Amino acid sequence: VWRLVPPKLGRLSRSLKLAALGSLLVLMVLHSPSLLASWQRNELADRRFLQLNKCPACFGTSWCRRFLNGQVVFEAWGRLRLLDFLNVKNVYFAQYGEPREGGRRRVVLKRLGSQRELAQLDQSICKRATGRPRCDLLQAMPRTEFARLNGDVRLLTPEAVEGWSDLVHCPSQRLLDRLVRRYAETKDSGSFLLRNLKDSERMQLLLTLAFNPEPLVLQSFPSDEGWPFAKYLGACGRMVAVNYVGEELWSYFNAPWEKRVDLAWQLMEIAEQLTNNDFEFALYLLDVSFDNFAVGPRDGKVIIVDAENVLVADKRLIRQNKPENWDVWYESKFDDCDKEACLSFSKEILCARATVDHNYYAVCQNLLSRHATWRGTSGGLLHDPPSEIAKDGRLEALLDECANPKKRYGRFQAAKELREYLAQLSNNVR
Repeated sequence: VWRLVPPKLGRLSRSLKLAALGSLLVLMVLHSPSLLASWQRNELADRRFLQLNKCPACFGTSWCRRFLNGQVVFEAWGRLRLLDFLNVKNVYFAQYGEPREGGRRRVVLKRLGSQRELAQLDQSICKRATGRPRCDLLQAMPRTEFARLNGDVRLLTPEAVEGWSDLVHCPSQRLLDRLVRRYAETKDSGSFLLRNLKDSERMQLLLTLAFNPEPLVLQSFPSDEGWPFAKYLGACGRMVAVNYVGEELWSYFNAPWEKRVDLAWQLMEIAEQLTNNDFEFALYLLDVSFDNFAVGPRDGKVIIVDAENVLVADKRLIRQNKPENWDVWYESKFDDCDKEACLSFSKEILCARATVDHNYYAVCQNLLSRHATWRGTSGGLLHDPPSEIAKDGRLEALLDECANPKKRYGRFQAAKELREYLAQLSNNVR
């Protein structure tokens, strides 16, 4: 094998390279006034950095006092704008402190889109309002579809926003009333009547609904009421703050077996809760990967931290309207594709059936079973079980039937038995 240096020297060489790179970065910081300034000042108190000047083409203003008063600060390397090109998703970690409480807590800040997506949003608004790619967004917004509900409009109706995003692919009036009533970016929340919102707040709501409805999912199905989503805190301009949950699920891929069993059981419980609940809303997860879930460091609770692609179907409306085949159980088709985190689904069917196995399918195929692939790995979260469990074969059989059922309606039964079996294993190992 051709090698210029022995293995130990190779490791030393890599270490020296990393040290040199680190030294270079430090030198750049110390010798660049702009970089040093960005390290020293709190850019989260800067109106332009928050893009507050773009409101009402923004996500809200409820947390602006906290941002502008300097209560939210970036953590460590988040202060360096030089590194923004690596942060494609525009997600930051920060510390938030309330003067009365003392101490700080970790929060996650999101721009809800990449720089390119946000630039495309601006261009789209300007072209619709003026025919040009650049414009004054403050003047342009009232001339777009985001202002269609301004004035004396009583309700947000399905006809106005149907299909704008996954959240409202097939909205019921009951869902939209819930979105408005729980909208956190207004002082007068609690009413489902649009007339209680200012025109600027209506435009912000509609823009969020169309661009990335994640804040509205977190507000409408809050963690305080037992929903498995991160807690929404507030927004200022184009920066949204949510509660920090913990490390991504991916970091537990090689955790001890006992821990992985508990996490798998929680994931199946989440699939069940989002599918069948007392509110008769089915929340279907259309993007399921190890990066979209996180685990609390203290309570070990699994939480969904990326809720952009959640389709909400109103089961009560489906039973009332009785579309064709509404009462026929729908089985999602297994998709053995070459890409990571693949899912096969029909939004139209998810919106028209009262009994659907999509969430079980998504969790089993993309997270738990041997079919799950992520970052070059395979085998799923429940890979390499203890010898006695592997020999028994029940776990593997249930996972396979849940991911790729061989029997008609087999996934429904397999998901039920898998939840029970994982609960049993969790009790045995605790």
